[in-house]
Amino acid sequence: MEIKRISFIEAKSPGNHIFSKFPIPRVGTILLSTILRGRGYEVKAFIEDVGRPDWTYIESSDIVCISTITSTAPRAYKIAERVKAMGIPVVMGGAHTTFLPEEALAYVDYVLRGEADHSITALFDYLEHGKPSIDAIAGLSYKDAAGNCLHNPDSSRVMDLDSLPIPDVTLVQEWNRMKIYPVSTSRGCPFNCKFCSVIRVFGRQYRFNSVEHSLNEIKYACAKTKENIFFVDDNFSANKKRTKELLRALIAEKIKPFWSAQVRTDVAKDEELLRLFADSGCHMLYIGFESINPVTLESYNKGQSLDEIVRCIKTVQAHGIEIHGMFVLGADTDDVDTIKKTADFAINLGIDTVQFMILTPLPGTPFFFEMQESGRLLHTDWSKYDAHHVIYKPTLMKPQTLHMETFKAMGRFYSWKYIAKHVAKLDFFHVAVGFYGKKAVREALDEAKDYFAALSGVLDCPETHVTA
Repeated sequence: MEIKRISFIEAKSPGNHIFSKFPIPRVGTILLSTILRGRGYEVKAFIEDVGRPDWTYIESSDIVCISTITSTAPRAYKIAERVKAMGIPVVMGGAHTTFLPEEALAYVDYVLRGEADHSITALFDYLEHGKPSIDAIAGLSYKDAAGNCLHNPDSSRVMDLDSLPIPDVTLVQEWNRMKIYPVSTSRGCPFNCKFCSVIRVFGRQYRFNSVEHSLNEIKYACAKTKENIFFVDDNFSANKKRTKELLRALIAEKIKPFWSAQVRTDVAKDEELLRLFADSGCHMLYIGFESINPVTLESYNKGQSLDEIVRCIKTVQAHGIEIHGMFVLGADTDDVDTIKKTADFAINLGIDTVQFMILTPLPGTPFFFEMQESGRLLHTDWSKYDAHHVIYKPTLMKPQTLHMETFKAMGRFYSWKYIAKHVAKLDFFHVAVGFYGKKAVREALDEAKDYFAALSGVLDCPETHVTA
């Protein structure tokens, strides 16, 4: 087949949360679009959380590529059905389809599992020229003429990240509406949290771009945006020596972006690193505290203690850097008191913004297999696998209790007192966050009534009912 025009689509998130107003596109969509554009194709990328897709362009495409995570899978499949009905081949990739390729093949022609930086070009070579042979394309899942699902061996991970181009954000339609600009400087995570799908896709071997390459990408980002730059690395400081080299280079080049990143509590143990964060323009750190319950932290394989969490918060605050605290509630060792104490903890320690997320067994993770094998999953409506719905049976609470109490805890944090405190400081950004948080909580509590009404048959079933 002849391929000239390609559409990339990143499916829309199913619901709202505290930062829905600030969508962060996944870098993979932009990077793969850039790679294909570099091979001479006409490419446009549509991020539904940023702007509406141009269906006139999509309908005139020779092939459509769709990226999805678990919570966006139902929307991604609907898009695929619409495109397939037009006779346009569809390729799908992302974390969800990496683990459930046969599910995706009910809607699409090809699934690229894992890192697709190299396999996508091999697939396009096959589609256009018949070479390489289809069974030689690593990480590819497809159906044979008889309708059988076939899965080629996994693709190898890209070790030389500098060999990949700088993602061209201008390929994203309405990219100038993005309030946060994503920059990736590494892949993989050396840790092993049981509920995280990252290491199942990118591995535990931490790979990173050279300082020079990352510096060039940051310069490019600064030229494109006056808004926030967010380092989407799963752990920006996993290799502290390398992170320091990058930050020193930023300071030496007199580049001072308004940036934020995801880190672990161990950053507080390195005074020099925190000073470099502050001096290079870091305004907020997204920190995965996960829990204040020591037993839960151990069950999550977090490798951090409550004392370390407290010390981290105080140390980061002392450097003038804001904290977005992320907590995951609902472990088998959590109860209602845990949820209430978590809200009190976040308020009393003066954390700037929070997300109280409900523990979610994402496909491919040890936690998913544990819940599946024990019969504790309530359903597989993937749109609800967004960390804002209970989709399994907790041990010490009813599902409804975990769900409602988590959002009530969010409501306690984003209170009128929170809003008044920031009004007094003329901090109108956090005032807006407070109002939006209250609105999101109210809507979530209203939606919960319909959600649990739909699950009443499952929840009332004697063999599945879990008492508090």
